Amino acid sequence: MSTLVQKLSKRLFWDVDPETIDDVVHCRYIIQRVLERGSIEEIRETVAFYTLERMIAEAQQIRSLDPVTLAFAACLGNVKEESFKCYSSIQ
Repeated sequence: MSTLVQKLSKRLFWDVDPETIDDVVHCRYIIQRVLERGSIEEIRETVAFYTLERMIAEAQQIRSLDPVTLAFAACLGNVKEESFKCYSSIQ
């Protein structure tokens, strides 16, 4: 199990075996789960682990974020919502 996933709530990864999650290989997956379902403290842990710049860069590549998470991530990174891949795929 990755060191970051050990610090985060098990409820974030309820549908997978946390032992199989790797911080490097699955960083986008971890970041998406934390942005969508994490507490403020879990978001801080993730920012401290990956850096804010990397977290936002990875979030910009995610194909599906709900509108609230998209707005939060854009605000957090001080970037436009239009810079996110999921912005153009909003239905």
